[in-house]
Amino acid sequence: MKHRDFEVIVIGGGHAGAEAAHASARMGARTALITMNKVSIGVMSCNPAIGGLGKGHLVREIDALDGIMGRAADYSGIQFRLLNRSKGPAVQGPRVQADRARYRVAIQDILSHESLITIIEEEVADLLLSGTNVYGVELSSGVKVAGRAVIVTTGTFLRGVIHIGDRRTIGGRLGARASTRLAERFEDLGAPLGRLKTGTPPRLATQSIAWDVLEKQPGDADPVMLSFLSDAPVAKQISCGITHTNGHTHEIIRKNLDRSAMYGGHIDGVGPRYCPSIEDKVVRFAEKASHQIFLEPEGLDDSLVYPNGISTSLPESVQEEYVHSIVGLEKAIIVQPGYAIEYDFVDPKSLCATLAYRGLTGLFLAGQINGTTGYEEAAAQGLVAGLNAAALAFGREEVLFTRSDSYIGVMIDDLVSRGVSEPYRMFTSRAEFRLSLRADNADQRLTPMGVSIGCVRGPRHEAYKYKSTELSRVRNLLSNRSWSPGDAARAGIAVSSDGVRRSGLQLLSLLNVELDDLAKLDAELSDVAPNIAWQLKREAVYANYLVRQSREVAAMKNDEAVLLPSDLDVKTLSGLSNELKAKLLQVQPRSLAQASRIEGMTPAALMVLLAAVRSLPQMRTL
Repeated sequence: MKHRDFEVIVIGGGHAGAEAAHASARMGARTALITMNKVSIGVMSCNPAIGGLGKGHLVREIDALDGIMGRAADYSGIQFRLLNRSKGPAVQGPRVQADRARYRVAIQDILSHESLITIIEEEVADLLLSGTNVYGVELSSGVKVAGRAVIVTTGTFLRGVIHIGDRRTIGGRLGARASTRLAERFEDLGAPLGRLKTGTPPRLATQSIAWDVLEKQPGDADPVMLSFLSDAPVAKQISCGITHTNGHTHEIIRKNLDRSAMYGGHIDGVGPRYCPSIEDKVVRFAEKASHQIFLEPEGLDDSLVYPNGISTSLPESVQEEYVHSIVGLEKAIIVQPGYAIEYDFVDPKSLCATLAYRGLTGLFLAGQINGTTGYEEAAAQGLVAGLNAAALAFGREEVLFTRSDSYIGVMIDDLVSRGVSEPYRMFTSRAEFRLSLRADNADQRLTPMGVSIGCVRGPRHEAYKYKSTELSRVRNLLSNRSWSPGDAARAGIAVSSDGVRRSGLQLLSLLNVELDDLAKLDAELSDVAPNIAWQLKREAVYANYLVRQSREVAAMKNDEAVLLPSDLDVKTLSGLSNELKAKLLQVQPRSLAQASRIEGMTPAALMVLLAAVRSLPQMRTL
């Protein structure tokens, strides 16, 4: 028995799977989304938030390519905050605290309106192979589903094990089955597997918290949305509570460290260094007297609260004891215990920049299976895999992202070039060109690419064209108009009385000058939309730096243009250490630029590679 054929099959309905299926369908591919539970599609299995530092950039880039995460987050957002607001625009990160139920409904609603997506509720037991070609999957019922490309987005489900103290449960998350047969299939294929772990805090009953004694954290008065198509929040806005651990809390945890799954030796997987458990915090930061906890309601009509900052794998009795030692939580009821989850991942160095698995045609991997952590990283990989799986199915060119055009490109390059030693998390510091890769201009950077490959059309394309036209209009006005110091002073703008006329862009680059101030000098600059004014202000502030950065981008593109042929025999190249030869064979970099980012690569080794390419009958460049 066989389902009808598809162009693309997506395994898993989490953030990576939902984004992959929708991206594939936008490319015109008939897409099967296979999940063990339809109701859980789009579930936020950990914290109830989307975006943040670096992560918000990823969501904006997904949205610029007509992805779904930003729209769902804005629809479900119950608190909006722009992180790092007091710092430079390049490192600011939009973040949305979401109503879990509304977010899940939004994702499912968007997917249900895509006619090319068929949802199949069953477990995938095996991949169907003909030689080295993946042509579909076999379900646990024995039914075979054919497709030209398969995307695996198993999250933490690949041989997942849940740990609470010394108690172990097989599962992909609490109350959900693990994917064991598929993990065994990857093992049989010789995939380079490893183990990672992540964790979650206990969930608390909101009515049991003493909110009146806690500090409140409201959202921003002027919310910054995650989607370029959103104007304002649609859900009721709330405040979060803030409390702290204390010496007594830390003493309880220290006394019970040997009962923690992590410290008791029950877990082999490596956890995320940048999102440590409360046990890790107490051990690694022993000098700190307290740690901040954000009490985040999980929804407007939800009775649960997510205490962000106390992820744990301690036994339930210890969790209850340390929670009750915290101000405001003395009588808190734990509805669901915190836990750690350990799962298999595939070394991402075995992937191409398209997220295709090398050695098997038609197989793509996206999300936590590639060693990442976080909703946003998973969704961005889902987008990349979905676009490329559809491109493969239709015989089109690969869809590639680079470090100079997107945070998505930075992440993919980090993964496939360097691999992971811990769950990978996106930060603005990972991007060399973050001044130009800002959250506010993601649509200007990526939407034209989406239009050209066919995944952006309709309202998204129209919104982009309108914004681009308006940006050009106002930018030209600012460039072509100039004013004397006296003119500026009459508008309340303080500049040096040097007699030099300054353009609108030069005046806008001054710290305390906004477009509204320049409107006093030119009525044509009045009534400019806030998002246009915001982006032009950032361009003006960074203008000199962007000129220098554009030269650096050009230099990188020169190296990216030097392609390393797949048949280049690095084993025969003298001047390369055996260690570097092994790394080059494992990563198989497609360009000199990617080779330069392999750990341990030296300038001398790069010159050996460049000489080898130049010695070929015809040097291969883009």
